[in-house]
Amino acid sequence: MSIIKLNAIDSTNDFLKDLIRNQLVENFTTVVANSQTKGRGQMGTQWQSEDGKNLIMSSLVKEVPFSVDDIFVLNCLVSVAIVRALNEFEVPKLSIKWPNDIMSDTKKIAGVLIENLIKPDSTFVSVVGIGLNVNQKHFIELPNASSMVIQAGKQFDLDDVLEIVLSQLNYYYNVVKEGKVDQLWDLYHQHLFKKKVPAVFEDARGKRFMGIINQVNRQGKLEVQLEDDSIQQYTIKEIKMIY
Repeated sequence: MSIIKLNAIDSTNDFLKDLIRNQLVENFTTVVANSQTKGRGQMGTQWQSEDGKNLIMSSLVKEVPFSVDDIFVLNCLVSVAIVRALNEFEVPKLSIKWPNDIMSDTKKIAGVLIENLIKPDSTFVSVVGIGLNVNQKHFIELPNASSMVIQAGKQFDLDDVLEIVLSQLNYYYNVVKEGKVDQLWDLYHQHLFKKKVPAVFEDARGKRFMGIINQVNRQGKLEVQLEDDSIQQYTIKEIKMIY
C-alpha cells in the first residue's frame, strides 16, 4: 500500500485519477493532502476544510469482485469502514446517512465521493475520496457539520486516523472478496441514519413530505414508505432528507 502525502492540491481525487492514466498504480494507493482548493462532495457540493485540521484523502480500489451493476456495494464498504474506524476513536452515536455521509448524532462529520472509471470491457476501478472532519472546530454557514474533536471532546493525530481508516477499508474490501456481501449490507442497514423513523424529505421540485426509510435496495435506491403506506424508490438526485 503506497501513501502519497501532499501539501496543497486542487483535488486528491483528480490527482489520483491523473496518476492512474499515466502509470500503473497498485491497489489502495492513497493520496493525502493538508488542504485542497476544489474538494467536492455529492451532487457537486464543495467540501470546506481548514488547512491541516482534517483528513483529506483518496484511495484507489481495484480488482473488486462484483460487476458495475452492483457498484453500490462499494458505498456500503466505504461507509461501514469509516464508521468502524471512528468507533475505535470513541466518536459517539455514529450512523450512515444515505448514501454515504457519516454522522455523529445529527451532525455530519465525513463525506465520501466515489468516482468509477469504467473500461471498455465493463471492468472498472474506483477512486474513493474521503473528507473526514477531525480537529476543525468552526464551520461557516454549515449548521449540520461537526468533527471528531467536537463530538468526542479531544484532539486526534491525523496519521493515526489515516492508519485506522485504511486498515478498516482493507478489512471490508477482503470481506467482499470473501463473498460476504450480505454481511456488509446488514452492517450498512444497522447503521442507517433515521431508518424506521418518521422524517421529512424534499423532492427535486422542492416539495416536502413525510416518510419512513424502509431500506436501501441493492441498486442503491432509497426505499421510503409514504403516508399512504406505499413504498417509493428514489435515487440521490430525486430526494434529500431535511434534518
